[in-house]
Amino acid sequence: MTVTIYHNPACGTSRNVLGLIRNTGEEPRIIEYLKTPPSRGELVSLIDRMGVPVRELLRRKGTPYDDLKLDNAALTNDELIEAMLAHPILINRPIVVTPLGVALCRPCETVLHILPDPQRGPFTKEDGEAVIDTAGRRIEKATP
Repeated sequence: MTVTIYHNPACGTSRNVLGLIRNTGEEPRIIEYLKTPPSRGELVSLIDRMGVPVRELLRRKGTPYDDLKLDNAALTNDELIEAMLAHPILINRPIVVTPLGVALCRPCETVLHILPDPQRGPFTKEDGEAVIDTAGRRIEKATP
């Protein structure tokens, strides 16, 4: 197994990313992070490997973000990480780990940059948007 996804099955983006991973023929290691949250060391490692600021990994919608006043700029990275560990719903998702890198895969197409294997066929997101064509190539959106 070469791909791991920190997954929330209730999240459409997370389900789409899982579908894109499976479309390569890979069955990833699935960690439902709300049931099995990462340890402090794992979370810090993921953030470091993604190369993103801790705040970028915070999810606001549908979380206690506002109640915890996490928009306070005086909060340290350690305090933000502690909040995510205490309330895993604050961790934005999905996070995917592959031999090619680690990424927060929002939008879902972000995962295509770190998958070690190519897409095997067409893929359409849950909202009906075609992302991969029948030859396994990404469908580029037309720019206005």
